[in-house]
Amino acid sequence: MDRRTTAPPPDWSEDEQPPVVKLDAEQARRLREQHPPVSPWWVVAGQAVVGLVAALVAWIATGRPSAGWSAGYGALSVMIPAAVFARGLTGRFSSLNAGTAAFGFLVWEMVKIALTVAMLVAAPGLVRELSWPALLVGLVLAMKVYWVALAFAPRKRPPTKN
Repeated sequence: MDRRTTAPPPDWSEDEQPPVVKLDAEQARRLREQHPPVSPWWVVAGQAVVGLVAALVAWIATGRPSAGWSAGYGALSVMIPAAVFARGLTGRFSSLNAGTAAFGFLVWEMVKIALTVAMLVAAPGLVRELSWPALLVGLVLAMKVYWVALAFAPRKRPPTKN
């Protein structure tokens, strides 16, 4: 049975994949309008909000300002590297070919990880009375924003049919 000349079955099994359909320019434009990419800055903004909330909750829940500072610093150790990463991806090299873009993505991801590790190593010297549990809560909450940002990212509506 030749897949290219027959209609695909209504439900594909797990090991079968539907054939790849090449889009023309107009179809690709409509698809991009219906499913716009999520801006990395949207994620960074979400991390800032979550970090601030985590810091305030830690401060209020424990009654210790150092817990709030620790949670906030944990969120910052995710947010600042994410902002550097976003700037790197949206900079002047972002419109290059796919191979160069993939290499750039990997380089900026390594920079992000190294910066996060450096900030965590520097934490005891920067945050007075550091609370590692609070710092880790802020860090994990800020990391989880990636998934929340995808769910709540602003999206264009699909075109209406007249």
